[in-house]
Amino acid sequence: MKAQAACEVRADADVGGATRSAIDWSRVAADLDTQGNAVVERLLTRHECETLASLYERDELFRSRVVMSRHGYGRGEYKYLAYPLPGLVADLRTSLYPHLAHIANRWYEAMGVDVRFPPRHAAFLARCHAAGQRRPTPLLLRYDVDDYNCLHQDLYGPHVFPLQLTILLSEPGREFEGGEFVMTEQRPRMQSRPQVVPLGQGDAVVFAVQQRPVRGPHGFHRVNMRHGVSRVRSGRRCTAGIIFHDAA
Repeated sequence: MKAQAACEVRADADVGGATRSAIDWSRVAADLDTQGNAVVERLLTRHECETLASLYERDELFRSRVVMSRHGYGRGEYKYLAYPLPGLVADLRTSLYPHLAHIANRWYEAMGVDVRFPPRHAAFLARCHAAGQRRPTPLLLRYDVDDYNCLHQDLYGPHVFPLQLTILLSEPGREFEGGEFVMTEQRPRMQSRPQVVPLGQGDAVVFAVQQRPVRGPHGFHRVNMRHGVSRVRSGRRCTAGIIFHDAA
């Protein structure tokens, strides 16, 4: 069944793959440097979004389910995918990581963090697994009316890749209203700065997991980042989360 899921999600991979190969990574890097997030439009096709969202009903593909209200995380629910991941999710993790690793290494150098990330995702996962972080973290999320996600950070263990992405699988205005992706930036000795990131179906937002470097008058300093989702006013909002480190 899992192999079948991989084939299903690849149904229009040629179209989606062409879009993904054309990502302007210099623009993504510039947006991440200036605001801590970057939108990649039409990362997935409509068919890829619909097929990926439909996997939520197939419990055999997941390792766990979380009902957010039980833990004070907000309202709604999400499921962590199990290994082996569906083909599209695995491909996104593998193909996007090298571009983001270059940005991550530059950020860590600016923040004075000694950790560096290898150029291939498999090597980074080997580092996670050797430290006991062996559970996959890519997930599908589902929000219905009045659901929301509190501001948070997805850390899962000592080995953290500093960038991740969320992909909107539903069509705003047709399938749901509200449910905006939001971020806050906690600046030193200043009030937190909020951001709302508009997304269309198939769009992805790449964003800082925990901290990012910001240049000040005396060099770079670290700012703390959190992300969440505002209240869904109507309909159902489905998303996919691509996290590059595994969980302990």
